[in-house]
Amino acid sequence: MQPSEALERMFTADRQALEAEEELLSAPTDELSAMLSKSVEEAIDHEDEDESELRLLRLADLCAQVPGPEMADALITILDHPEPAVRTEAGESLLDVAYERFKEVARAVERALDRDHEGLSMQELPFVLTEIRDPDPIPLVARFLTHANPIVVAAAIEAMAAYGDPQAAKHLEPLLEDERIATLEDVDDGPTMIGELAAAALEELGIEPS
Repeated sequence: MQPSEALERMFTADRQALEAEEELLSAPTDELSAMLSKSVEEAIDHEDEDESELRLLRLADLCAQVPGPEMADALITILDHPEPAVRTEAGESLLDVAYERFKEVARAVERALDRDHEGLSMQELPFVLTEIRDPDPIPLVARFLTHANPIVVAAAIEAMAAYGDPQAAKHLEPLLEDERIATLEDVDDGPTMIGELAAAALEELGIEPS
């Protein structure tokens, strides 16, 4: 096959994908939500890892375009995936939804917290939420500070520090004596005590630890 022929095939595939997406998204919302939720579960369980990731990347984008609680839950499920590229896509999709329909994302996060969810999404969600400025995400992020997993707590601390709102101090101060150890990938150089992270976050916020 000549390169020009391969390029034309790509153009044709892109056009067909856009047409299929438009047709798909014209389906009734309830029917579409149920189908996409099922497709997410099937993609996660797919025996071919490359195919699984390919499908989840597409599904994250589709889920963000469909309103309703099921789709926010599905995006959090995708955010649990071990492949960073998949989590990045799910996080960006959740952020897109949150800008337009914050309550949908907030309630999905609350449901995950209420069931003591342990997936990788719990380390990612504080950073997703602190990308939002209105409404104030700090009260919701503060709930991650009570999570049983110290890595989740550490993620919430780092997200609050990066957010930069001194109002977060009242949530961080109770952790100063916390001696649990946590390591955050791409954030810490090594294991660190929760209390030390909280103290460092307070310093970043311009608050003198008491």
